[in-house]
Amino acid sequence: MRVHNFSAGPATMPLEVLERARDEMTDWRGSGMSVMEMSHRSKEFVGIAAEAEARLRSLLQVPEDYAVLFLQGGATGQFAGIPLNLTAPGAAAAYVNTGAWSAKAIGEAKKYVDVRVIADEKDSNYASVPAEGTLEVPGDAAYLHYTLNETIGGVEFPYVPDAGEVPLVTDASSTILSRPLDVTRFGVIYAGAQKNLGPSGITVVIVRRDLLNRAREDVPGALDWSAMAQADSMLNTPPTLAWYLVGLVLEWVEQQGGLTEMGRRNQAKADLLYGAIDGSDFYSNPVEPAARSWMNVPFLVPDPALEKPFVAAAAEAGLSGLGGHRSVGGMRASIYNAMPIEGVQALVDFMTDFEKQNG
Repeated sequence: MRVHNFSAGPATMPLEVLERARDEMTDWRGSGMSVMEMSHRSKEFVGIAAEAEARLRSLLQVPEDYAVLFLQGGATGQFAGIPLNLTAPGAAAAYVNTGAWSAKAIGEAKKYVDVRVIADEKDSNYASVPAEGTLEVPGDAAYLHYTLNETIGGVEFPYVPDAGEVPLVTDASSTILSRPLDVTRFGVIYAGAQKNLGPSGITVVIVRRDLLNRAREDVPGALDWSAMAQADSMLNTPPTLAWYLVGLVLEWVEQQGGLTEMGRRNQAKADLLYGAIDGSDFYSNPVEPAARSWMNVPFLVPDPALEKPFVAAAAEAGLSGLGGHRSVGGMRASIYNAMPIEGVQALVDFMTDFEKQNG
């Protein structure tokens, strides 16, 4: 029996996608072989790759003046790739720090660029984001970087920052495809796949084409956006199985009604779970309501000694992956696109019973 998997990533995937991949695993559409076995230069795989890109462009309404890249190295690889592709040595870049993943991006960027942290939510214990309209972006910054959603802390920007003429760069790993997003507001959007896009091992980078000519001469080829764009993301052998699975997930999203429908479902799931937390004297959420994530919901119990019993009992009840990140503790439910509202209702019901037994 499949469990309800609330893991932050690698995360649950649509059952329909997994079943289709199973059926095509040994013989993809009469080819006599698995996608894992076919050449990435073959007509078959080139078609798979092109179809995935076309679906992503359609869902996100990506204009033609943006390149769509399918790369390796995760979002973490792009922490270095961004300054290497957008700045010359000695240049400055602006960053916003709203939590663990922002901090990691900042730490990596400092190796290559003069990082200016223009806002840091340390005083809120990383439970909020800067108020809209308060960010002051230096005019000489090569770009402004922010993390759209902090997976660990459950903090999300409810607005797109105004960077003026400075290119806006965002890590959208845990929110991409969860609702409509205006791509034209950004210079670069990047996202690891293992939350809403597909399995781990592949990363999407959407970059405005006029930014492709800024890379340093010594940028590694695997991180060189311009070179990858010219090679259709196949400068080296790509993660073919992951790319294929991303395509299946994108097709599934289309069949569900697209990003407007995904947004409706995700808001309903978040409202259900936050409603249960806020309506209880036993559970609490540490994030300011205006900055709460739709995708990653951390919550606490009155006594930390109850955390391990909660997670263990939940697992026995078929609710997996609810332990909070090791750096913050507590519990966390990640409710990405593939998590049905029935799974969230099952979690709410379990939380109610656990409170009765331990409250």
